[in-house]
Amino acid sequence: MATTKWAIDPTHSEIGFKVKHMMFTNVSGKFDKYDGTVETEENDFTTAKISFEADINSIDTRNTDRDNHLKSGDFFDAENHPKLTFEGKSFNKINENQYELIGDLAMKGNSKEVKLPVEFSGLMQDPWGNTKVGMNIESKINRKDWGLNWNSALETGGVLVGEDVKLVIDLQLVKA
Repeated sequence: MATTKWAIDPTHSEIGFKVKHMMFTNVSGKFDKYDGTVETEENDFTTAKISFEADINSIDTRNTDRDNHLKSGDFFDAENHPKLTFEGKSFNKINENQYELIGDLAMKGNSKEVKLPVEFSGLMQDPWGNTKVGMNIESKINRKDWGLNWNSALETGGVLVGEDVKLVIDLQLVKA
């Protein structure tokens, strides 16, 4: 079988997240600079070899002070760990549109295996003849598992930053 290479289409993709702020609202953010590759046998995504990285310094929560705090040693420590990486181990088909992506997610010098549910939108050809694939991932991770431990107690009880981080990832891949 022939190997097919896929690239992330950055104009139709977003690597985002949400975290509880003050225990009752969400703060959203995203990474503006990232890259990833996917290789499959033909168009069979169960054979996918997936590699991804995001530039920590490109984090954007629409607040410069918060972004700088996230880049600091309290959170991502971008000076010593400038990349968030993911190396896929398997991409298992559950049913027609649902897959499970298993791989190692690394940030701040810590790596941990994660299982991510993937909604697979299928293959489609755009008006210019490019073959594209759509995928959506929504999952939760606990930031403390990667050493992102900083927090501040609130006078009324609770903490400033939630531990659970909701991943909200929309990907469009284009056949290279």
